[in-house]
Amino acid sequence: MKTGFIIINYNDAKTTQTLIENIKDYKVLDEIVIVDNASTDDSYQVLQKLVNSKITILKAPTNKGYGAGINLAAKYLIQKYSKCNLIISNADIIIKREQDIKELLKLFKKDVAVVAPTIIEHNQKNRGWHLSTPWQEIGQSIPFLYSRIEKKYRYYQAEHYQKETSLVDVVSGCFFLINGQVLKEIGYFDENVFLYYEENILASKLKKVKKKTVIANHIEVIHNHSVSIDKSLRKYKKTKALKKSQEYFTKEYLDASFLQRAILFLVNRLSLGIKFILQK
Repeated sequence: MKTGFIIINYNDAKTTQTLIENIKDYKVLDEIVIVDNASTDDSYQVLQKLVNSKITILKAPTNKGYGAGINLAAKYLIQKYSKCNLIISNADIIIKREQDIKELLKLFKKDVAVVAPTIIEHNQKNRGWHLSTPWQEIGQSIPFLYSRIEKKYRYYQAEHYQKETSLVDVVSGCFFLINGQVLKEIGYFDENVFLYYEENILASKLKKVKKKTVIANHIEVIHNHSVSIDKSLRKYKKTKALKKSQEYFTKEYLDASFLQRAILFLVNRLSLGIKFILQK
């Protein structure tokens, strides 16, 4: 089966070039597709110089968000190769060796649709998390209680990762592998969120079709977290985008009641107000 590697770029050609240099000679990759998500700088012109028989660049006409960018490349690769595995990556990822990709690909099975390594961020391990409930989303949004609620309900305990692989609900969207046919079956990424919660929405869709997500505990990639995002968005704007995506996810995928949605809306407005004041 063919393997395609998808990178989303927005105003960050230098970081994307670094990743391309990291992976361009990996024989396990049949094609690398860079999506320039309607950059406002000269990224597209710069990245065009990398194009060859193995590297393709697609230019999104408008920036509709991270999920829309992934969909553009995924549909291109699926149409070209029919059956294929897709590696979806942020630009600010460091892969240690080609063998890690080969080992991740071996973990795909009939009922496994998503495979991911352990992500190293800020010298800590990110291996995935539970799908939340509406009340947990509300609890995590209450100012100054976020870390306590998150630690208790969101993450798996350390003993969950004692074996070589572990099943999880959700994995980080910065780097993971997905079966292209399954992605097509579930209707690709939901383009109604511009940024954030793409992972949770994907996990909800996979749960409905009874597909599993596997973490490889012995394989690590490094994520230089939020380099691309921080260059383009201020902290308040990032938080506002996150809250908007959270409210959409809670309504459309967690079937939250009107009361739960109303409480979440009010808590988020309070949180945004505090964030705005602190930033000022």
